Amino acid sequence: MNIAFDAKRAYHNTTGLGHYSRTLIRQLATQFPGNEYFLFNPKPSKLFGFNGKNLHEVLPTRLFSKMFTSAWRSSWVRNDLKKLGIELYHGLSHEIPIGISKSGIKAVVTIHDLIHERYPQQYSAIDVKIYSRKFRYACENADRVIAISEQTKNDIMQFYKTPEEKISVCYQSCSPAFSGEISEEKKEKIRKKYKLPGKFFLYVGSVIERKNLLNVCKAVFLLRKEVDIPLVVIGQGGKYMEKVKDFIRQQHLEEKIILLSEKEEANDIEFITGKDLPAIYRSAVCLLYPSFFEGFGIPVVEALWSRLPVITSNVSCLPEAGGDAAYYVNPNSAEEIAEGMKTVLHDKKLRELMIEKGLAHAIKFSPDKCAARVMEVYNMA
Repeated sequence: MNIAFDAKRAYHNTTGLGHYSRTLIRQLATQFPGNEYFLFNPKPSKLFGFNGKNLHEVLPTRLFSKMFTSAWRSSWVRNDLKKLGIELYHGLSHEIPIGISKSGIKAVVTIHDLIHERYPQQYSAIDVKIYSRKFRYACENADRVIAISEQTKNDIMQFYKTPEEKISVCYQSCSPAFSGEISEEKKEKIRKKYKLPGKFFLYVGSVIERKNLLNVCKAVFLLRKEVDIPLVVIGQGGKYMEKVKDFIRQQHLEEKIILLSEKEEANDIEFITGKDLPAIYRSAVCLLYPSFFEGFGIPVVEALWSRLPVITSNVSCLPEAGGDAAYYVNPNSAEEIAEGMKTVLHDKKLRELMIEKGLAHAIKFSPDKCAARVMEVYNMA
């Protein structure tokens, strides 16, 4: 089968959508080598690439397609799909080309979350309209819809009235690098490279209101006299980040909260592409991820594979991601987050049990299982 992907984020995105795309494409190509995989990329990338005889990058060739890459990706790409004999197209992040349902090419779309529908106040009005139009169109016109979690499946049915039988839940996996062995020598090298402390709590994710870093910082403040272990933050943000920084300054927490993504070391290509991230996870004491709402929560799974205890929220899809391995808290309560940090830090038996249960639960999200489930959806389309 000739399978095409919207590979814009696979080649250019350094956050969750990019990691999802790259991991899935590479695993499908390895696990199902009898297919040919065509990666439709609107412009060349200096960040990421793909190797494999059955992996083919497709760039726009016509002048206007090169000039107007958004139009090529959202509509004109249909001509290239037909020329290459594409049988199935997978929109890896919420979109499919306009008119593909009339082309004879089967279409599948992955919906990661509908946060713009649940929390429209966190987006500009124009963005909410654009996202709603694109996402709804994809759900209505794709042959099959992949939801990244049960939470997202329920949201798709609620907001877009998509029939349940059209939706398949396919959990996302993370890079196999998180499950591999990492030597003490490698971890020490990474600690020196990024000037990391010997012990630290870890936060990974965009610094936006929904992901709740401010309450994590408040928990650090509550523990300032009891726990002398800093928090390392990996992630960037805008207005909400400034709010977090104001709190850090006002409470004199500069030495207890390290905003790593704003350090000079964060310009390193291996940091930008996430290559050093598994070693940073392995060097931490615990991942803090008390988000108010997620489509899935991939840092939780990355941590479970990394043998790293996780403190996360008892709401949204996060109990799906953490299973019986995570320590759950009310994301509105800095006190509960602080208590969780203190408990996980000091209770060695609990930590060992969380790591053991985490590895067992993470198998549910292994790359081969996730790719097999996606291939089942392709065959259903």
